[in-house]
Amino acid sequence: QVQLVESGGGLVQAGGSLRLSCVVSGGTFSSFSMGWFRQAPGKEREFVAVIGWSSSRYADSVKGRFTISRDNAKNAVFLQMNSLTPEDTAVYYCAAERALFPDTDFRVYEYWGQGTQVTVSS
Repeated sequence: QVQLVESGGGLVQAGGSLRLSCVVSGGTFSSFSMGWFRQAPGKEREFVAVIGWSSSRYADSVKGRFTISRDNAKNAVFLQMNSLTPEDTAVYYCAAERALFPDTDFRVYEYWGQGTQVTVSS
C-alpha cells in the first residue's frame, strides 16, 4: 500500500527556516500530485502548497516564503519554509492523490502521512 513518511519538523525562532521532507513508497510516485497541508490546534486543516507534474500552487499566506519541490527519482516531495512566523505553527501533513493536476482541497487527497510538528517561537 502507499505510505508517506514526513520528516524535518521542529522548533525554530521567528524568521528562521525549516525544510520538510516526505518520502512515498508503495506507488508510482510520478503519477501522484503531492500536497502539504497544515492544521493548528482548534483549526481546520488548510492548504499550504501543492505540486503536480509541472505546476505548483501556494496559499496566499505562504507565497514568497515557502517553496514546494519534488524529486521523482527519490520519490520525495519537499517544503522549504523561510521567514517563519508564529502563525506558521501547526502539524504539517504530506498528502498524495492520483492526479495530473494538483488540487488545493485536502478532502480529495487519498493518502496521508502521519504529520510533523512545526513550532515557531516569537
